Amino acid sequence: MPGLKFRVLLDSEKKEEVFRDILIADTDNFESFYKIILDSFDFKGDQMGSFYVSNDMWDKGHEISLMDMTYDDDSIDEPSTVMNSATIKDFLHEPDQKFILVYDFLCMWIFLVELIGFDKTEPKKPSVLLSIGKAPAENSREDITTDLFSIHGIDEDLEDDDELGFNEFDDDYSDDDLSEFSEYDH
Repeated sequence: MPGLKFRVLLDSEKKEEVFRDILIADTDNFESFYKIILDSFDFKGDQMGSFYVSNDMWDKGHEISLMDMTYDDDSIDEPSTVMNSATIKDFLHEPDQKFILVYDFLCMWIFLVELIGFDKTEPKKPSVLLSIGKAPAENSREDITTDLFSIHGIDEDLEDDDELGFNEFDDDYSDDDLSEFSEYDH
């Protein structure tokens, strides 16, 4: 089964379906898969992302991250898996294997990825077989994060700390009062 056909559905607020069918070799790594998915939806690919092995209930399982985000810690049961060293065929456990791709952890773009078929011939490079629906602009969710900041009273364009009163430190003490303070007199 060298050729794998995946359907990649973009989870969006709109009621219309937006998905891409992608053909990729079973020997390709997840980084290649990540790039063709983002390219097919016209996303820049300049943000962090992770695949998660999933099941029929779309639960998140084992993480396959773009970069190794772990550190030496004996308490971690399962080592981190990185996209460029993870071969797709090594994570196929079901004939309709599912993955979840989360892209840009601030905007939380979620792609539901499902294996829908096989091809006898191995593709030379990943390709888009079918494109249905117009993908939203990648920056269309930036308004959401801006709204979250404004709800909490945080101005996104804070160029001057005076807006938050950081430069207005007044505790009713003068320098003379502090000179009498000794750290040993409690």
